[in-house]
Amino acid sequence: MLDRIRASIPALPPAEQRVARLVLADPRGFAGQPVGELAERSHVSKPTVVRFCRSVGYAGLADFKRKLAGSVNEGVPFVHRAVDEADKAGDILVKVIDNAVAALLRYRNAAAAQAVERAIAALADAARGSRRIEFYGVGNSGIVAHDAQHKFFRLGVWATAVSDGHIQVMSATMLAHGDCAVIISNSGRSRDLLDVAEIARRKGATVIVITASGSPLAHEAQGGSQHILLAADHPEDADRYSPMVSRLLHLTIVDILTTGVALRLGSATLRPMLQEIKKNLRAKRYVGSSDNSSSTS
Repeated sequence: MLDRIRASIPALPPAEQRVARLVLADPRGFAGQPVGELAERSHVSKPTVVRFCRSVGYAGLADFKRKLAGSVNEGVPFVHRAVDEADKAGDILVKVIDNAVAALLRYRNAAAAQAVERAIAALADAARGSRRIEFYGVGNSGIVAHDAQHKFFRLGVWATAVSDGHIQVMSATMLAHGDCAVIISNSGRSRDLLDVAEIARRKGATVIVITASGSPLAHEAQGGSQHILLAADHPEDADRYSPMVSRLLHLTIVDILTTGVALRLGSATLRPMLQEIKKNLRAKRYVGSSDNSSSTS
C-alpha cells in the first residue's frame, strides 16, 4: 500500500502530495490520528485529506485508515522466498506456494475497494447495455485475458480477448462511450498496450487497467473518471523466472470482477442459463460418467 502511495505522488495535486508524504513518513501515526490533526500536520484543509484518500482509490478517510492499519499492523508481510538451484522438490513446493499465498494476502490487505467497485459497476453497465467488453493482454497477460473472456462468456456477457498487437489497435479504434477496455499487463510497459489505452481513452470508453503501481500504464489509467487502476504489486523477478505469482494475482482480480458482475446482473437471469450450459456440457462427457451414464458417443 505504501509503495502504491509513493508511486501515485507525481499524479496528485500539490496539497494532496503533502498528505501522501505524511502517510509515508508516519503510517502508524496517520492511521490513528483524527482528521483535524492530520490536516494540521500536512498544512492542508480537512477536505483535502479526504480527497487524497479518494484520489488513491479508497472510499474515504475511514476506509483508507482501516486498510493502512491492516498493512502496517496485521503481520502478513510479503516474504519472497526465492528458489535456487540447490532446492529439493519439497523446498520448491513450499516456496512456490508460500509466495503465491503471501501475494494474495498482500493484495487483500492493500486492494482499493472503491476502484474495484467502480470497475464492477462499469462492466455490469456495459453488460446490461450489450456494449463491448474487450480484454487486452500480450504474452503471459494474454492468457489471463482469454481466461477473463471465458468467465464473462459463461455469464452470457459478450466479451472478447485480443492478444495480437495489430488486432488490438483495430479493436480499440472501434470502441465507443459505454464500452469497456480491460488492459492486463504485469510490467505495465508494453508499447502495444499503452497504445491501446490511449486509443480507448480518445474513443470515450472506460479503461480498466490491471498492472503494477508506478508503471507507465498505471499512470495512463490515472487520467480521468473513465479510467480505473486496479494495482497488482508483487516482488516477482520476471527476468529470472516465468511470471507465475503475477498471473495468479491477475486471475484472482478477474475472478473478483466476474463475481461482482454476476451479483449485479442477478441470479434470476444467470441461474437458468448456467444450469442449461451445464446440462448441455454433460452430454459431451464420455460414456460411463456418473452424470450422464446413458449418453453415447
